[in-house]
Amino acid sequence: MGWGSALAVPESPRWLVKMGRRDQARRTLARIGGEAYSDAGLRDIEASLAHADGEQPRWSEVFAPAYRKVVWIGVILGVLQQWSGINVIFNYAEEIYRNAGYSVNNILFNIVITGTINLVFTFVAMATVDRLGRRPLMLLGFAGTGLIHILLGFAYFAGLKGVFVLGLTLAAIGCYAMSLAPVTWVLIAEIFPNRIRGTAVSVAVSALWIACFILTFTFPPLNRALGAAGTFWVYGGICLAGFVFLFLRVPETKNKTLEQIATEFQ
Repeated sequence: MGWGSALAVPESPRWLVKMGRRDQARRTLARIGGEAYSDAGLRDIEASLAHADGEQPRWSEVFAPAYRKVVWIGVILGVLQQWSGINVIFNYAEEIYRNAGYSVNNILFNIVITGTINLVFTFVAMATVDRLGRRPLMLLGFAGTGLIHILLGFAYFAGLKGVFVLGLTLAAIGCYAMSLAPVTWVLIAEIFPNRIRGTAVSVAVSALWIACFILTFTFPPLNRALGAAGTFWVYGGICLAGFVFLFLRVPETKNKTLEQIATEFQ
């Protein structure tokens, strides 16, 4: 099904221009925004590709002063997505729900519910990311997930169990699934200039998965040292730091060409 759907996706206008298929690129752009948009977009793409000069960038160039800021933004977004702590709920759901007082059968049922919530709210993100914009969804994700983690910490601290903890974990997963989970990937794909896009995306994605590894393997010692309450408070603090970072450093990319976005992130 995925392969069949991919057949309906047009070639990238940038790739078409690079291959010398200018008229086809113009038609693709016109389908997106009309003739005026197509003419302006084509000029921007040609200027961007001329500047990129077609050579594969060296690794040292990716971290050169001209690109350092945007590369670090991509890396930090990837790290913050993982250190928001949601993957701990997925990877250690059995331990989290057992500490909340659930039996084995109920734990398994709760895990099914968490997966369902994750799926449903991913569709919510797909329906809203181009309507509401990347920045509002990301800010909502950091603020909402951070607040829920803080409440989870208080729940464990106060000895609250059962449905209260389940409701908070499901709320955290829903908030994450409609914001940080998919939209971080959208931003990582959009923010880098054409010249370094492929290499820079690989750097940001590598940082994301390294952060996932660190998150997964630090949860048990954190949980032992700080308890469930302290651990979730740490994740909540990271989310709130992410909110501040995004608010100060990441502009909206909705309804902008890749060339316009690259200019804003310089």
